[in-house]
Amino acid sequence: MLTPRQAQRLEALRKASELLDSAFAVPGTSFRIGLDPILGLIPGIGDLVSPLFALAILWQAHDLRVPRVVQLRMILNVAIDALVGAVPIAGDLFDFAWKANARNLALLERHAAGERVASPGDRTFVAAVTILVLVVAAMPFLIVGWLALALRGRLF
Repeated sequence: MLTPRQAQRLEALRKASELLDSAFAVPGTSFRIGLDPILGLIPGIGDLVSPLFALAILWQAHDLRVPRVVQLRMILNVAIDALVGAVPIAGDLFDFAWKANARNLALLERHAAGERVASPGDRTFVAAVTILVLVVAAMPFLIVGWLALALRGRLF
């Protein structure tokens, strides 16, 4: 059960998430955008808004004792948003669709409502991203090893 203070913070996060991710309807479509991708176009300022809001969601998740694997999934949602968001133009377009804060708020609300057990989907997501990160981290070593063998003439 949520304390009145926790319920108040959750409602404030919900309102801020809507403003950042889905406040405005795109005319003629069912697609909604918020201020986050628009602010993201402003150098410096735009890059601070989303991470600060993500920290607020993560703080609330910690306060509500959301399972750690779900908190890790939230962190990975933000990391994906940050990594792809760092790519000029494509990152800004990605920001319109990914909406990491809305995803994290949905996870927070699901677990704040009393469902404290992590779902198989949470564990699968975390495992898949962890494997992907390990593969990407190993790639430079594999490439350097392949180049070293190629330079010695053993591959050709």
